[in-house]
Amino acid sequence: MNEEHRFPCDNCGADYRYDPATGELICDHCGDRHGIEGAGPWDSGLRELDFHAALQNLLPLQEMEDLRVTQCPNCGAEVEFSPDTHATECPFCATPVVTDTGTHRQIKPRGVVPFLLDEAAARKAMTDWLGGLWFAPGGLQDYARKGRRMQGIYVPYWTFDAQTASRYSGARGTVYHQTRQVMRDGKMTTQRVAKVRWTPVSGRVARFFDDVLVLASKSLPKKFTDALEPWDLSRLEPYKPQYLAGFRAEGYQVDLDSGFAEARQIIDRQIARDVKFDIGGDQQRITRIDTDVSAVTFKHILLPVWLAAYKYRGETYRFVVNGTTGRVQGERPWSAWKIALAVVLGLILAAGMGYVMSR
Repeated sequence: MNEEHRFPCDNCGADYRYDPATGELICDHCGDRHGIEGAGPWDSGLRELDFHAALQNLLPLQEMEDLRVTQCPNCGAEVEFSPDTHATECPFCATPVVTDTGTHRQIKPRGVVPFLLDEAAARKAMTDWLGGLWFAPGGLQDYARKGRRMQGIYVPYWTFDAQTASRYSGARGTVYHQTRQVMRDGKMTTQRVAKVRWTPVSGRVARFFDDVLVLASKSLPKKFTDALEPWDLSRLEPYKPQYLAGFRAEGYQVDLDSGFAEARQIIDRQIARDVKFDIGGDQQRITRIDTDVSAVTFKHILLPVWLAAYKYRGETYRFVVNGTTGRVQGERPWSAWKIALAVVLGLILAAGMGYVMSR
């Protein structure tokens, strides 16, 4: 996890921060504003990188960076330290982390979706979500509303492009009906029965896959980050460190090869749907699909997430908020006394209904 990126104000020397409301750098000390030069998706920084060249360590040196990182002993997050920092707190689980002396070489980010929601909007989305949960402790909602600030974190993802051509074999099922005589309640009746006629088929399908998205972090449960989708990748901007001013950015923990293995599962599922559509008929069977994958390219990108990790009555609760849409996900808190009260009220209601019915 990166230390906060800092950019001194041109006017007073205090730190700028990226302002999601305006898309500019703003100084909270003197109010000075500064635009981000060269921002825009037309920038060549969003171009794809060759996947096979990366696997063979043949990427240009300017595409790589050395990070000073250590792993959180509790949740496994990759925590990055600035040169003058030796200890910090893991933003994912609030565990103290002390640096070691190692460095880690990684592929630089190519693109970033900047934050659209500020911390206040993200906190409101989180507390509203908590308020809508039945049997959640009311104290946790109050604690979250008044507690320490949420942290804005850029989470690493891979995107993959690929051209595919697939050959398949299978069968097309056509439904037809037959009538037969059956005995029912001592009488002979006519019954209409559905049957399927299968015809062997084979064919070809092709598809270009653009920006297949794969999470490159292991710090949060995947069910949390999956629930934050969809991400609007049309908002991708070429990576510029100014977008990270006042925020953090996590280094990836899922390497490129493993990321593509997951992307391939997504690709294969879509190809199977394409094959079924191509087979047609009422039902489909697939016996074999052979796929050639070519022209594979990728990008390392950062997507914005607001994160809160609270320790409440001995338990740690983590919540994440999509930094562009406000979509919320987190660990489901339960209130024991609310559950007990609901059980008691349910028993009273059941007893009352039983008494009324007996009368």
